Amino acid sequence: MATIEIKTFIKADLKTCFDLARNIDFHKASMADSKERAVAGKTSGLIELGESVTWEAIHFGFKQKLTSKITEFETPTYFVDEMVSGAFKSFKHEHIFENKNENTLMIDKFHFQSPIGILGKLANVLFLKQYMINLLETRNKLLKTEAEAITKQ
Repeated sequence: MATIEIKTFIKADLKTCFDLARNIDFHKASMADSKERAVAGKTSGLIELGESVTWEAIHFGFKQKLTSKITEFETPTYFVDEMVSGAFKSFKHEHIFENKNENTLMIDKFHFQSPIGILGKLANVLFLKQYMINLLETRNKLLKTEAEAITKQ
């Protein structure tokens, strides 16, 4: 299993960051490049413990569907979404929020297994892990910008 960890410092409070990270509408906007949209389950608003969402998006030139479910939830410091079905063999995405002098350190821990055995491991090394890092970093930059703009209001 491969793991990616990304830390993002945000000049905003925990609740703002936590709520943006679980906001379906913000997620859709932050993933516009891959034409990601929610097509089943929770399709708008704030996702909660036990709820699931099915995303449809274009990655690597192919339309794909992925369903994830919120399996752990502690407001406003932690939640986990795990793949129920999709292109990965499995994934678990931990979203961690730590208070740092009235600002927030947001930590993403993304654990994933590629399908198709040894070929999947090779894909991780060649391109998949870096692709996922870029995707998460892009989303986090947008989340940081939005959270900091909300805080300034």
